Amino acid sequence: MTHPSVSIVVPVLNEAATITGALARLRRDFPDCELVVVDGGSTDGTAELAAPLATVVRGERGRARQMNEGARRTTGEVLWFVHADTVLEPAALAQLRTCLTGDPDAVGGGLALRFDRRGPGLDYLAWASNQRARRLHHIFGDQTMFVRRKVFDELGGFPDLALMEDLELSRRLHRRGRLHLLPATSTASARRLTAHGVWRMIAFMQYLKLLYFAGVDPERIARRYAAGPPRLPLGRLSFGRLSLAGRGRPARRSRKGAAARRVTGP
Repeated sequence: MTHPSVSIVVPVLNEAATITGALARLRRDFPDCELVVVDGGSTDGTAELAAPLATVVRGERGRARQMNEGARRTTGEVLWFVHADTVLEPAALAQLRTCLTGDPDAVGGGLALRFDRRGPGLDYLAWASNQRARRLHHIFGDQTMFVRRKVFDELGGFPDLALMEDLELSRRLHRRGRLHLLPATSTASARRLTAHGVWRMIAFMQYLKLLYFAGVDPERIARRYAAGPPRLPLGRLSFGRLSLAGRGRPARRSRKGAAARRVTGP
């Protein structure tokens, strides 16, 4: 059976600290994959560090635009979008190919998420993300989305959104066919989560997704994401008019319970 050719697209912006190691691993573990890095205007030498290990193209800043530009510059029958700070299990490529050759109705999917650190919040987030991908068919960037090129092109690629482009594309893909979550893992960096507080970030990301589903301009959501979550006690996170702690509840009870009760997914 002939396996589909695979092109790996890595969007980057100022990833000098991680890009060499990331590309070296991809070259070692997936040597027959085309590897393209799309630089969105790095000022730290990322593009120069990537050049010996991958084809480097320049793209307009913005993850969706960079990934679409990378897709245009590749030739593979399958597109695989990988973040520079994620580590893919070597078994992932064989599973990806088996999935797409064995299921003609499959349009794409992602890998099972885990983090490079452990802890109750991170373990919960990884579990909830994988459950969401299986049940709601929402594949996010940390799960290294893969998609058949034909379907990707027919859908016009990633929508030109400042944020949530992966969520929106996975929703569109699900309407076209099946999305599979593979057992191979994608190990994502927990750096932003731990910097702001894991539970605080879980609640914050739920809030941002609520804004998106409510029709708020993605540009506005992206600005809010860049600003980070408010530095408030965990039991009384408040985002504008949305409060994640019930009114009138004792502080001791809300610190442990409110975030866990109100968070419904990653």
